[in-house]
Parts: sequence; C-alpha cells; structure tokens
Amino acid sequence: MAKLRFSGELLALSILVLLLGGCAGGKPDIAVATKRHDFGQIKQGDVVSTEIAVRNTGNKELKIESVATSCGCTSAQVKPKIIPSGGEGKLVIRYDSGSHPDKGPIERHIYIASNDPEKAEVDIIITAEVQPPA
Repeated sequence: MAKLRFSGELLALSILVLLLGGCAGGKPDIAVATKRHDFGQIKQGDVVSTEIAVRNTGNKELKIESVATSCGCTSAQVKPKIIPSGGEGKLVIRYDSGSHPDKGPIERHIYIASNDPEKAEVDIIITAEVQPPA
C-alpha cells in the first residue's frame, strides 16, 4: 500500500513539474510599430522604401519564419530573424513603382509569419498614389 501511495505522489509531483516548466518557458509576442504605411504621391518608376520596427514583447525568443509580399514589385525582410524577449528588429520594405504599368492608388501587403502562438501571421499594408512619369 505504501508503494502505491509513493507512486501516486511521484506522479503528482511529475505533473506539477511539467506544468510549471511549461509556464516558465513563456511565449513570444510579435508587435509592429504600425500595420500601415502610406508612401503618398510618387512618380511611376520611383523606388521607395521604409523601415518598421518589429518588437518581441513576449518572454520567449521570437523567430521570424518567413516574410512574403502580395506582389513582385514589393520586397521585404525582417532583420534579425530571431528577436530576443524585449528586443527589437526592423522590417525593411521596398516598393518599385516601375515594375508594372499601374497608375493611381495601389495597395500591397507584407505578411510576416512567426512562432507567436496567438498571431502566427501579421499583415502590413503599404499604399501609394502612383503618378504618371514626368
């Protein structure tokens, strides 16, 4: 009977250690300074760029798994790919208005995938008003 009681106590202790260990690990939390950037009026053929802060407000390192864009005219990358707890990186965005003949208002999307369990993907929108070349 004592052996059975000891096994039960050992099992309960093991479960408690696993639960506490899981809580102690924490989780990453991606936060971007803005989810929208307007380049304003630009001439067709202009190449414009901007940087947006990407922060990890969680208590576990944030891993940037991928960065994708909605159009080949837009490129983006996050540096560094691993952001420590409380740390900050930057999203560098480049838009080439000469890539295709669109004029007028444009909207493009940048998708950041990470290991944040609550926000697996963040969508950043860039806009501009493309004017005919001079």
